[in-house]
Amino acid sequence: MKKLVSLALALVLVLSLAACGSKSKGVTVAIPNDTTNEARALLLLEAQGYIKLKDGAGITATPLDIESNPKNITFNEVEAAQLPGVLKDVDYAIINSNYALGAGLNPTADSLAIEGSGSYYANILAVKEGRENEPIIKALIAALESQAVADYIASKYDGAVVSTVDNPTDGYDSSVDYAALNGQTVSVAATPSPHAEILSDVVVDILAAKGVTLKVLEFTDYVQPNNVVDSGEVDANYFQHLPYLEDFNAENGTHVVSVSAIHVEPMGLYGGKQSSLDALK
Repeated sequence: MKKLVSLALALVLVLSLAACGSKSKGVTVAIPNDTTNEARALLLLEAQGYIKLKDGAGITATPLDIESNPKNITFNEVEAAQLPGVLKDVDYAIINSNYALGAGLNPTADSLAIEGSGSYYANILAVKEGRENEPIIKALIAALESQAVADYIASKYDGAVVSTVDNPTDGYDSSVDYAALNGQTVSVAATPSPHAEILSDVVVDILAAKGVTLKVLEFTDYVQPNNVVDSGEVDANYFQHLPYLEDFNAENGTHVVSVSAIHVEPMGLYGGKQSSLDALK
């Protein structure tokens, strides 16, 4: 089974820039306050021509790296999970797609613009370093890399979530002794949508067919899922992309690694006080 410990892939979280009302001299945009998703938000704005970043800012960009801000945008840095809740209070907000989906927003239908579906920010399955080759982990990887999961993603999310698995499996790894796993439980920390949905609607049945119980633990933040995996309380997590994980490990001294890239969620532009992009033109 292909192992992706350090590939820059993570099931892309779709960031949405939201809009609503009248044109003004300056606009307020709420963006995620974690390093990697904040940079993605700024790169999206730059791709749309609304700001210009300093050369080399790239995936570590912050508002301090803005070289030109001709639209006089004011940035509100907000914890990612709270962005849907502040949408009504700002002109636009850049929202991770799992939180957008959870708030009833459809990235492809509701966004004003959408990021390309490149795999750099693909969402990953991650485990504590050293556990990558354990049979229970390999069984979990095979289930998530299955054709059944790819089909589920394609049918349920209508392009808002896209599988990144090149060669989907039948759900099982031929190198694993599933008889020895019969009766065991594997736990995964996940954000509600789409991660917990994919696990609960598809992966649980694939593993159950071999006598393995999948325990899905839902989290609404980006900190605890890595902490509980690093501590050994939970076997794996499924909620983030690799740039975020690498930044988290560097800042917190944790040792969590990627073992597979499952899907991407292309970034999009959604609306709060503005109903169109006219305020940015």
